[in-house]
Amino acid sequence: MTDYSDEEQRILSYLRESAARGEQYFRAKNIADAIGLSSKQVGVRLPHLAEKSDDVDIEKWGRARSTTWRVSLS
Repeated sequence: MTDYSDEEQRILSYLRESAARGEQYFRAKNIADAIGLSSKQVGVRLPHLAEKSDDVDIEKWGRARSTTWRVSLS
């Protein structure tokens, strides 16, 4: 099993719960606001979580002013 830091666990937990409710698109700022981290902390971890996580699919979806991430449950 992959070891996750406290911040990574918080991000994944938020993404799992939100994806289960039907949300699919996220920005680091919105995730950060919801879980009490900075958007930089979240933005740095999302690409790593995309590779590490087995139960949540995280895909870089688009970039306008900030990157949008598409998230779905595996």
